[in-house]
Amino acid sequence: MKSNIYTLTGDKGTTSLVGGQRVDKDNVRVEAYGTVDELNAWLGMLAAESLMETAGVKQLIFKIQNKLFNTGAYLATDCDTNNPAPAYGLVDADVNAIENAIDEMDAKLPKMQAFILPGGCHASSLCDICRTVARRAERRTITLARTHHVDPVVLCFLNRLSDFFFVLGRYCNFLSNNDEIFWDKNA
Repeated sequence: MKSNIYTLTGDKGTTSLVGGQRVDKDNVRVEAYGTVDELNAWLGMLAAESLMETAGVKQLIFKIQNKLFNTGAYLATDCDTNNPAPAYGLVDADVNAIENAIDEMDAKLPKMQAFILPGGCHASSLCDICRTVARRAERRTITLARTHHVDPVVLCFLNRLSDFFFVLGRYCNFLSNNDEIFWDKNA
């Protein structure tokens, strides 16, 4: 028998965390993992761009999506603050892999001369959206970390992702021969 997608249990504005605890749908924890989920959805769209294959990052994007799923599950679990659990499936090596990808792409790019406006090719624009959603996910997770234990690798991972998307956006414009649009403060 196929299970129902709708359970009716959230009709009054609450949802269940991993473990069954009911919380409001605008709870700080739900905001954190919900924003991570939103980022993951945008990454699905970014991965569909043919330029991701050319840029050599499509498999890394899939890996990041899996890591974000792990992160969301971790954030959806209300752990005992006296015995905090580490983030499952997310380690310092994952942060290092993103840093290595940033360094490889950045080495091929011209030096930044000014602030760059979002845009350019379609793939770069999607990177800009991913970057801003990653920043929001980081902010929501920082808010959660003020009152609940959050494994520091989660914050490092989210912070590094926004840097990755910034550089990937520049790299996409570079690969597609699109000029970067520089901020004109006098416009």
